[in-house]
Order: sequence, then structure tokens, then C-alpha cells
Amino acid sequence: QVQLVETGGGLVQPGGSLRLSCAASGFTFSTYAMSWYRQAPGKERELVARISSTGSMTNYADSVKGRFTISRDNAKNTVYLVMNSLKLEDTAVYYCNGFGKPPGSYYAQNSWGQGTQVTVSS
Repeated sequence: QVQLVETGGGLVQPGGSLRLSCAASGFTFSTYAMSWYRQAPGKERELVARISSTGSMTNYADSVKGRFTISRDNAKNTVYLVMNSLKLEDTAVYYCNGFGKPPGSYYAQNSWGQGTQVTVSS
């Protein structure tokens, strides 16, 4: 069973930092592109960062460039998001996403974690 579990969210003051983790199981993690999305109340879910299956390529939303860093450890089946210089507008539920073919499927598809709340407040 494909499973993604996010941890590391919490309450932080503006300018602070957090590290989110996403532990993956039930599929071949090293073949999946992984991403972090976020969704604030009343807004649509948006892509924050993504990383290729090998970790060699990354890209970021303009709003987080220079502040957030995505990385992965394929030996640990884990993807990370380090968030620095946090702003009020970063407040959202952050979701881990994987794109690839789950066991027994001919087609690639998205898999999602349950989300972790990040609240930036003074």
C-alpha cells in the first residue's frame, strides 16, 4: 500500500525555520519524482517545490526561492523541506506528493500524504 506520512509542522514566528519530513513506503521511492504542495484556507493547492527521482534537479515556486530547500534520501525513503525565513503567508497545510507507477499499475499517478500544519504567527 502506497503511503506518505508528513511530520515536522508546527507554530513558528516570522523569520523562523522548520524542517518537514515525508516518509514513504509501499512503492519504489527512488523511481518517483517527489514534491511538496501547500494549501491555505480558501485557496487552491499550490506547488511549492519538486525534486527529480535521483535528486539531481529541483525547482521552486517563485514565492519560496532562496528560502526553502527540498532534498531526498533514497536510502531512507524520505523527502525533506527545509523552510527558512518564514513569512505569515507561508501558513498552510503542507502535503507530500509522489508521482510514479504504484505496484501493479500500468499508469503513473499522484499519491498524497495526509498533510502537516505550518502556522507562522507573531
